[in-house]
Amino acid sequence: MNTSDLLLRWPAPASTWNEAAPVGNGRLGAMVFGGAHRSRIQINDSTVWSGTPAGPAKALADVVAAGAGPERLAEVRAALRAGDPHRAEELLMAFEGPYSQEYLPWADLWLTVSGGERATYRGRTLNLDNGLAEDAFELPDGTAVDRRTWADAGTGTLCTDLVAHGGSVDLRLELTSPLKETHRTADGSGLVLGVEIPVDGAPAHEPGVTDPLRYSEGPVDGYDPFGAIALRVETDGEVTADAGALRVTGATRLLAVVASSTAALRHWRGLPAAEDRAGHLDTAAGSAARAAERGAGDLLKAHEADLRGLLGGTSLRIGPRRSGTYDVARDILGGGDELLTATVLFQLGRYLLASASRPHAGPPANLQGIWNADLRPAWSSNYTVNINTQMNYWGAEAAGLSSCHEPLFDLLDRVAANGTDVATRLYGVRGWVAHHNTDMWGWALPVGMGHGAASWAIWQMGGAWLVQHVWDHYEFTQEAAFLRDRAWPLLSGCAEFLLDWLVDDGAGGLDTLPSTSPENHFLTPDGSPASVTRSTAMDMALTRAVLERTLNAAGLLGLDTPLTGRIAETLPKLHAPRIAAGGWLQEWAEDLPEQDPHHRHLSQMVTVHPLGQITPDATPELAAAATALLDRRGPGAMGWSWAWKMALRARLHDADTARSLFDEATRPLAGDPGTDAPVDGSQWGGLLPNLFSTHPPFQIDGNYGFTAALTEMVLQSHTGTVHLLPALPAGWADGQATDLRCRGGLGADFTWRDGELTAVTLRRHAGDDTVPVRIRHRDRTAELRVPAGAAVTLGADLRPRGEARPC
Repeated sequence: MNTSDLLLRWPAPASTWNEAAPVGNGRLGAMVFGGAHRSRIQINDSTVWSGTPAGPAKALADVVAAGAGPERLAEVRAALRAGDPHRAEELLMAFEGPYSQEYLPWADLWLTVSGGERATYRGRTLNLDNGLAEDAFELPDGTAVDRRTWADAGTGTLCTDLVAHGGSVDLRLELTSPLKETHRTADGSGLVLGVEIPVDGAPAHEPGVTDPLRYSEGPVDGYDPFGAIALRVETDGEVTADAGALRVTGATRLLAVVASSTAALRHWRGLPAAEDRAGHLDTAAGSAARAAERGAGDLLKAHEADLRGLLGGTSLRIGPRRSGTYDVARDILGGGDELLTATVLFQLGRYLLASASRPHAGPPANLQGIWNADLRPAWSSNYTVNINTQMNYWGAEAAGLSSCHEPLFDLLDRVAANGTDVATRLYGVRGWVAHHNTDMWGWALPVGMGHGAASWAIWQMGGAWLVQHVWDHYEFTQEAAFLRDRAWPLLSGCAEFLLDWLVDDGAGGLDTLPSTSPENHFLTPDGSPASVTRSTAMDMALTRAVLERTLNAAGLLGLDTPLTGRIAETLPKLHAPRIAAGGWLQEWAEDLPEQDPHHRHLSQMVTVHPLGQITPDATPELAAAATALLDRRGPGAMGWSWAWKMALRARLHDADTARSLFDEATRPLAGDPGTDAPVDGSQWGGLLPNLFSTHPPFQIDGNYGFTAALTEMVLQSHTGTVHLLPALPAGWADGQATDLRCRGGLGADFTWRDGELTAVTLRRHAGDDTVPVRIRHRDRTAELRVPAGAAVTLGADLRPRGEARPC
């Protein structure tokens, strides 16, 4: 442990999943419970999803065969033009396919220590800088036991290292799976399980579904839904097989390594599905054995170098310098030190993203990151793309985790491939489309099975919001090859869809028709709620952003195509943001009454964050209307909604309200974490005992969103200016940031004391060093050149201190 590390501490073993500590390497994730007698490590593999690669295409064919398509779309548009939104919603049910598939639990590793039931437990910790979950206990004979668990990215394995001091231990290791086990071998110092993965696991969207999982027990359309889990033990004790488990006696040290192999991983990596079931068993066993042979010391050294290399470059400290071990219940959830809580929550979000989303490891972070113990997880633990998946990655670039963004682009490629067929066959247009949900297989259809509410199921803008992330990645990294090879195909394909999707509004403008504003309703003249209309504010904002960014990308790449000409003709015809009669930012094309003025979604506010189309300086009247909308919606919500409101307030330079939202959001959850339990007057939400954010139940987007929002409070760059401390609350008087990233390939180190900037260093990581950098703090601005690979330090007056120096 380094002296600057942040550690979370719990005095007792976890009694529930919501108390356990998360570790992960982007593919394998685990919840570490700790404990002296029978301890549990619950394991996930990010590629273990129900369903098959052919599922999206089959579902599309079924929906089209049932009557969905361009002709039905024409009927929908006719109903809306006739002023009948209820008829339009009824017709749109035909476009709904099955629900997306679900993310499943994979295995449990159980360690039972003889005599542990009478041991003295010394507590457990999670290190947010090196990813070690540790605990310690003392057996009745005086033997002291230390245990460390980590997820190793280099070997793709999960490792547990146990060391006994002053004696030896006897223990039993078991490996189980909640899925259907079809093979078990335990011999020597290894144990291997073969496991069937369901081909259908998501017949419904709502939490609490009890329908059984459906297994195929063999290949489906050339895909075999199967995987293997292997355990390998290296120890100085004696190892024997015992009823399908491993028994170890007389050990003073033990390394247990878990590895996994799935058919879905081969699919994700674009490999042929040729490996048979025996091959998966061998692959998992071989991976575990090779890692175990390296020994705990070598594995741990490589793991620390990897994770510290990823997490160590960027930091944010609110308040005095923080390091050491903090009791979660007392120091964080106790609410006595909001500055410490802000520092911890910033780093926790970074740690969780680095643990759940790594390049070339597996799919991106889902609704629960990569941690899930439920066979029926809430909302299938899938990718909900009307806010939640996007929020997972809002902080990736600015918080120094650009490489962790890459799995999202891999998923986008799959969604776009499936979404091309959906756009053609459902709507008769070009390009690609995505709706409200997706999954590992790249689902692009609307979901709902013909009874999903149109307010969330019928929304054609999922791709238009997701694709903003490729532009964000380019703006921060300035990687020309990425812009050309990854971003351009996705942006241009989405732009093609939007150009074809727009229809003439009869007054010289263009409409999206049908259109919804997730997940809100308006009231019709007869007082009934409806959700389908035309040209919601969110539709227009996302469409404008995609078209403008596609045009910018074309200019940077030197492209002049018919597509760019169409974009240039279309942009002036898009509806601008409107202000409702009440003074707030309008949600729909008309000033319609809201069914729920306090709705948790703030869909029209994408114009403020993340898109940056409305700012206090450039569009003050619209910014005032956005503030009025936030005031109208009110404070309390669930984790992700709090995080969005924080980021929005930061963009509007409302520091104290952003702080009050953070204080609300970081209270402990009151009541049952599996229910919609109110907490201290707020609608939902709060933090669980392991600091996971909740909807409730647990959703990780709030954790990621807090990191993004805290970054926005101290540094913004979306206007083309590096804006320091744009929303610093009065009570956050002192702090320090290290290498927070800015658009244009820049990084910024800065400190503040008594609310005043003391110094800032700008680093040039990438980008055009001939373009002056504009920097701002309060009413002071400056322009300067930052040479390639160099750093320039400025004082509080924004004047340079000395010459540029190497980064």
